[in-house]
Amino acid sequence: MLPLAALPFPNIDPVIVQIGPLAVHWYGVGYIVGILFAWWYAKRLVTNTKLWPDGTLPMKPEDLDDFIVWAAIGVVLGGRTGYVLFYDLQRYIAHPLDILAVWQGGMSFHGGLLGVILAMTLFSWSRGIRTWSLFDVVAAGVPVGLGLVRMANFINSELWGRPTDVPWAVEFPNGGPFARHPSQVYEALLEGLVLFLVLRFLTHSRLKLKTPRFVGGAFIAGYGLSRIFVEFFREPDQQLGYLLGTGWLTMGMVLSLPMLLAGIWAMATATASAQKSESILGKHDV
Repeated sequence: MLPLAALPFPNIDPVIVQIGPLAVHWYGVGYIVGILFAWWYAKRLVTNTKLWPDGTLPMKPEDLDDFIVWAAIGVVLGGRTGYVLFYDLQRYIAHPLDILAVWQGGMSFHGGLLGVILAMTLFSWSRGIRTWSLFDVVAAGVPVGLGLVRMANFINSELWGRPTDVPWAVEFPNGGPFARHPSQVYEALLEGLVLFLVLRFLTHSRLKLKTPRFVGGAFIAGYGLSRIFVEFFREPDQQLGYLLGTGWLTMGMVLSLPMLLAGIWAMATATASAQKSESILGKHDV
């Protein structure tokens, strides 16, 4: 197979700065900035009385100050555990100490999501906060971090796409002599920019924070749909390949389909719940 015409790879050093053995990577910065942005953005949402039913705020900003530590732990532990279980279990069974080597890469969004959901559930119970409202405000800012981490994947020349002849194809340094889809950029745009703007529209134009579960459901469904779409352009993980000999089904699709269905359920039931509440209030007013 002859190499296809491709754009030159922008050879950006994955390490921003290194002082002795200490190295700061774009990948790590993406996670840190993403978590800090989601924290800052959530605090803005919970202090805006116009976004909540009857102007009643669902929690105190100080609650989010405390939750950021829980969220960081959930992301790291869940993301690493998910990658080990879903993507490379045989390797880590053979070399269990490698599980601790998170600086070598290997994080699963689906595992990180489950870790954060567990953290949100436990934290909300301990504070007497409605779990879905906490999920809604946290989810609204998460896409920014997703977009940053995907761009870091691009800089790291990892998780690249399938060979293609599109004009914007890129020849990655470790992707063989082939022009490939820059699937990391596709994900950054869909899971990051587009999903953030959609959620912003729901929270500020449609005032969907007044309907607990809707914004969180939109985030889950939006990510699931975006990920399934991009998986058609992304090279599957080498150790897994295509599942069931299909030539197209990937682990990312398998893990994202339940997210899409769960998100649709959350939005549908949240709307139905809100309509039921309005109907009851209407009868009471009459």
